[in-house]
Amino acid sequence: MLSLVILGALVSLVHAKFYSTYPNIETCVGLPVQYSCENTTVVKDSCCNVVQGGLVLQAQYWDTYTGFESHGQLLPKGSWSIHGLLPVNCDGTFGQYCDLSRQYDPNPSPSTLPNGTVITPYKGPSVRKFIQEFGRSDLLHYMDTFWIKQGAPNEEFWAHEFSKHGTCASTFDVACYEPRYKEHQEVVNFFETVVKVFQMYPTYDMLAAAGIVPSNTTTYTRAQIANALYSQTGADPWLGCYDADGTVLEEIWYYHHVLGTEQYGHFKTLDSITPATCAETGIWYYERTPTSEKAISH
Repeated sequence: MLSLVILGALVSLVHAKFYSTYPNIETCVGLPVQYSCENTTVVKDSCCNVVQGGLVLQAQYWDTYTGFESHGQLLPKGSWSIHGLLPVNCDGTFGQYCDLSRQYDPNPSPSTLPNGTVITPYKGPSVRKFIQEFGRSDLLHYMDTFWIKQGAPNEEFWAHEFSKHGTCASTFDVACYEPRYKEHQEVVNFFETVVKVFQMYPTYDMLAAAGIVPSNTTTYTRAQIANALYSQTGADPWLGCYDADGTVLEEIWYYHHVLGTEQYGHFKTLDSITPATCAETGIWYYERTPTSEKAISH
């Protein structure tokens, strides 16, 4: 009986639909590639080089609970979680919700842009369904493990990150996937890229290697945390702390210029251009609530 079950599963796998999420990178063959924000000539194709949003931030969270534990939404033990991949323009400004025809965020934040444009909440199928339609159960499992939302379903967070940030990165424009574009292809490809860049920075392990581990009894200095990460990445990331005196470590941003496309190009790590919000001493890197995390396998 067990063998029949296994055979049935294999047959289902064979007949599952897997769709390509690759952009049309054939158009990039022969074109010059340049690091974003470092080009000395005009970039001719914004699908082959990152033009809009050329300063790319890989952002990670350290939360201690999810508020959705009763739904099985738990944090990954021994790992930070994904915030997203944030495109910042070369001059330090940034766009938000840059293509309202691809607005999938059910709870837009901000709900109104600085120019007065109102962002209408999305009411359609979840982005989770987009991923399933491309046959990417592997990607979905990884995102449900490492890309965790506080107080709401994970897919609402994913939709927010694509709609607010992904639409502002030039290499995820729909035109970059023509002429064989399939609806939502670029959304799934964005999620793949977020995961890929997150995997470049095992923040928990890099800190632990320097003796910096979550603790409810020991505090750390900003220099200790920054030096631990610099020794592994060669650059100073942004350290984000909350609380009135900036003493609770919550977030880290890794800065980059990108050579080629954001999907498949080379990410060059840079020093942060934003001042840290953490105090110089007495920083808490709190332990998580034990019932708010789960064991993981990479």
